Amino acid sequence: MSRVFDALQRSGLEQTGVEYADMVSVATRVFEAPREDAAPEGEGGFPSLEVSVTVPGRLVFITEPDCLAAEKFRFLGVRMRQLQQSRQIKKVLITSTIAEEGKSLVSANLAGVLAKRKKQKVLLIEGDLRRPVLAQQFGLDKLTGLAEWLQGDSRRVTNVYHLEGPDFWLMPAGHPPANPLELMQSGRLAELMEQLASQFDWIIVDSPPLLPLADTTVWARMTDGALLVVREGTTEKAPLKRGLEILRKSDLLGVVLNACSDGNHHNYYQRYAPPSK
Repeated sequence: MSRVFDALQRSGLEQTGVEYADMVSVATRVFEAPREDAAPEGEGGFPSLEVSVTVPGRLVFITEPDCLAAEKFRFLGVRMRQLQQSRQIKKVLITSTIAEEGKSLVSANLAGVLAKRKKQKVLLIEGDLRRPVLAQQFGLDKLTGLAEWLQGDSRRVTNVYHLEGPDFWLMPAGHPPANPLELMQSGRLAELMEQLASQFDWIIVDSPPLLPLADTTVWARMTDGALLVVREGTTEKAPLKRGLEILRKSDLLGVVLNACSDGNHHNYYQRYAPPSK
């Protein structure tokens, strides 16, 4: 490229007798100048985005921080930090046996409570490339994400966004690709996870359900352990048994019971919760 610019400069000098400015430097300034419509650079060098969260989204760590559900997620965060003290855990897979059991809900709320600890950098990855719903819960859509990075050639980590308010980072799924499993097995995913592990204290992966897809087994090889989400009144015994057979026993960190209807816990918390404002 520089030889082309040198030839143009010599041609201009021969024809006009006027020496042009260093065209390589000029072109570099033009092409490397930041776009006026680019998102502002946030923490860690990634763009910062404002998020919109509503109560029906059930992101209780933001909308209802004093409710019983938020307290349960804080307790889950404490348990994860305790586990981290006894074994190497940084990359945590959140999955379920079937769809509609609340794994995305658990992933987002767990990332939120972990991020509350000072000096802890938390990344939430929307690892379901087939039916992504996580970014929508934050009022974000049409963002480039994991799928675009896996289909690209650059080794530089991009498509990660710092969410203002929740104060953690999100890598959305992006536009659903035609070949998600092939992309995940290409070797690019392992390279990405290795780079991200050096930049964050926690990486929470919201993966597809275990049944009937094979995507989650790929994620299991990239992470340090898995939390299995089951939903009261939804999860059936036979699918749960098959799901547990798919996950290696050493990979299972625990089971999260979602939508528990135990009224005794609710009454107990009501007596000890802070007064409403």
